[in-house]
Amino acid sequence: MVSRTTFDLLVVGDANPDVIVSGSPRHPEFGQREQLVPAAGLVLGGSGAITAYGAARLGLRTAFVGRVGDDPAGAFVLDALRAGGVDVSACVVDPAVPTAMTVALVDGDDRAILTAPGCLDRLGAADVPPGLLERAAHEVVSSYFLQPLLAAGLFVLFGLARAAGASTSLDTNDDPAGRWAGLEDVLPVTDVLLPNEPEALAIARATTLEQAVRELADRGTLPVVKRGERGAVAFADGELVEIPAPPATVVDAVGAGDSFDAGLLAALLRGRPLRQAMTVAVACGTLSTRAAGGTAAQPTWEEATA
Repeated sequence: MVSRTTFDLLVVGDANPDVIVSGSPRHPEFGQREQLVPAAGLVLGGSGAITAYGAARLGLRTAFVGRVGDDPAGAFVLDALRAGGVDVSACVVDPAVPTAMTVALVDGDDRAILTAPGCLDRLGAADVPPGLLERAAHEVVSSYFLQPLLAAGLFVLFGLARAAGASTSLDTNDDPAGRWAGLEDVLPVTDVLLPNEPEALAIARATTLEQAVRELADRGTLPVVKRGERGAVAFADGELVEIPAPPATVVDAVGAGDSFDAGLLAALLRGRPLRQAMTVAVACGTLSTRAAGGTAAQPTWEEATA
């Protein structure tokens, strides 16, 4: 039988250039003071774009749907994704609004993130071609709270994906408004939820991580929670699954969670059991911290499973 899928993974979400300032002071001085930092770089950013790039590097046939402006920043994003082997033919180039831009001030494994949304909040479920949904084995959506139009249509979008035989996952990322609302209908049609620990606690309105993952699982999803240097935790089939992280010297943690997402989905789509898939995901997240930016050190499948 011929497979119905053209793509292993369809990523829908945010894409923008990141200006990564490494070794940033915790409190930059104003008053036109010039401060020197060890390094800075212009790299591919956006949770969705970094996940897509990482998935392609891991060998998945990957398509990405997002919005960029008709400007040099948008061209930079699309060129970078194409160079990484990601299909961007369904991306929307918006002539009316500029591409989103992010400045990340990095201090070790922590960072402050400043984002100008540009056309980010114009991405909607209607931007995803139905024919593309029908040709993907899995759909992952990123940055739920930064894209209100997409969030509003996500229940229907995931329903269509599932009806076509695809599985679904969601990485909400942070909610700048701090409300963490609107997920009640979405979680039951989300096969895998991919928060970090603070996000899991906020979404579940919980005080402990174990309480959070149990509560999220009760809502009909599989929660797989990223914990940085402490690895990852999931709750499946009534069991708490914990995977430690290997020791690492962190150069830059930007995009580590997105690389984790790519690794987990690559392993699950290859038929690996959850514990093994989480081990691959933790390896991908850890290895991605070897260099500055979200994509420079993303591993291949061979590296992640060595």
